[in-house]
Amino acid sequence: MALLSPFHLAIPVKDLQTSKYFYEKILGCNPGRYSNEWADYSLFGHQLVLHEDKNHEGHKHFNEVDGKSVPIPHFGVVLEWDVFRTFSQKLKDNNIEFQIPPYLRFEGLPGEQQTMFFYDPSENALEFKSFKNIDQLFIS
Repeated sequence: MALLSPFHLAIPVKDLQTSKYFYEKILGCNPGRYSNEWADYSLFGHQLVLHEDKNHEGHKHFNEVDGKSVPIPHFGVVLEWDVFRTFSQKLKDNNIEFQIPPYLRFEGLPGEQQTMFFYDPSENALEFKSFKNIDQLFIS
């Protein structure tokens, strides 16, 4: 797979300090620039910016996919297979409440993948996944 450029995503958070703790200590993101109103993070090499909006109210909406309630919208990163396993165990060890706990989809089929969904403290939905064969990321 060709080298991908990092994405940039800015999201609202209700309380910057609580969110900084979550992204740094729970998810293990490396901090970058910051102010009293926002903070930059490296999310597995991608730029995530948290912008404080004290009026932010998360809205939980779901679409049914494979019999599971998938949060919409959501964002995340496609991880290497072993990195996913280590990261998901770290989240379990930190008592993350999963919307959809880590599980294996399409076992033995094209597109075989591990995936999980959870929320940050501001109810932004995150999905992290991993493909057994990364070349099958965009199969149809």
